[in-house]
Amino acid sequence: MLAWPAALGADPGRDVVGQLAVRVYFGTDEDPSVAGERAAEVADETAERLQAQEQLKFDHYRELGHDKKPVFRSYENWAQPIKGSDEILCRFEVQKRLAEESIRLDLELWLSRKKVLKSGILLAVGKPVLVLGPEWRGGRLIISVELEPKSAS
Repeated sequence: MLAWPAALGADPGRDVVGQLAVRVYFGTDEDPSVAGERAAEVADETAERLQAQEQLKFDHYRELGHDKKPVFRSYENWAQPIKGSDEILCRFEVQKRLAEESIRLDLELWLSRKKVLKSGILLAVGKPVLVLGPEWRGGRLIISVELEPKSAS
């Protein structure tokens, strides 16, 4: 009798075809300290990128959390950007690997255990998809989903 894994060989669906970074930002025109002690200031470059989008324009930004996950060829993947909390989750699954620097995904955003967004997106390295999230503590949550360069870890 053959053992299960040996009989089937390697699973090509588990091949890693990329890495995704999911970040949660807090944008506000009020006092940013309401985001809490663990919220980190964002780099000037990140603030400028966020402010370039009219809907995401705020006086202050803080990063609330981030997660990096491998993207498997044929499996659904989950990112949990705020450690220890399932309030914000991101589910993604490959539709098609287009090139070394881009990928087409099915993306779902879950807030408070409810799916609030489902979309097919094209991600390219260095070009994050930004989603304006719900109101929170006098500001708004902003979720960033970005394909990282293959050499990133």
